[in-house]
Amino acid sequence: MHNTIQPKVTLVGAGPGDPDLLTLKGVKALAEANVVLYDALANEEIMIHAPKDAIKIFVGKRKGCHEYSQDQINQLIVDNALTYGNVVRLKGGDPFIFGRGSEEIEFAESFGIPTFVVPGISSSIAVPAYQGISLTKRGVSESFWVITGTTSNRNLSNDVALAAQSSATVVILMGMSKLSQIVSLFQKESKGETPVAIIQNGTTPQEKIGVGTINTIQGVVAEKKLSSPAIIVIGEVVKESSKLKGFYEEFILSNIA
Repeated sequence: MHNTIQPKVTLVGAGPGDPDLLTLKGVKALAEANVVLYDALANEEIMIHAPKDAIKIFVGKRKGCHEYSQDQINQLIVDNALTYGNVVRLKGGDPFIFGRGSEEIEFAESFGIPTFVVPGISSSIAVPAYQGISLTKRGVSESFWVITGTTSNRNLSNDVALAAQSSATVVILMGMSKLSQIVSLFQKESKGETPVAIIQNGTTPQEKIGVGTINTIQGVVAEKKLSSPAIIVIGEVVKESSKLKGFYEEFILSNIA
């Protein structure tokens, strides 16, 4: 029986949280899965697209709560592909944007297993878009940075300091624990009045948002009790959003008063 098994691994980006933001190609890949390995950021409602009899294994990682190490996940992908055939590795957002997807693909390929990638809608773009924040806008921002707040050695990425010197929109993922350092770097560049939006659980019913400037955002986070997982968006485009305009008009008036 096992001789007929054809191992295959498909890395599928589940999108930013709203289950409707899974791509059609992702739906088709899930429908053919024998095994689904899914993480904490992949909305479980997406699992309805997998066959009822498919083996479903949660391999999520959350701050301070690691079900499996990355090496164990890599091994699970390979073991399940060799044993059951078609494995779908479902990851939140896009698997190649801070998702360690390339490591999983390389490990599977080292065993001669065919691999495929279905890109996902990255939270770095979709979450701001849900708030009407256009990361680029003619005459306002001609580029954007997407940076991880916390690198693999748990430090703040050096790129944040470089981004603070630019006129680009800056999107920081996994940066909430480093917010005070981020604020300091932007203040050092005299960017204290730059608009900031922090969006927690973006595109889901649990979404929460806090809006302010570099100088005020830490107070906003404390007041609104914002925490991870959240995306930090820094730049003039934040106040260009029609959804957030009202806040900034009020903010300017209260400062004048």
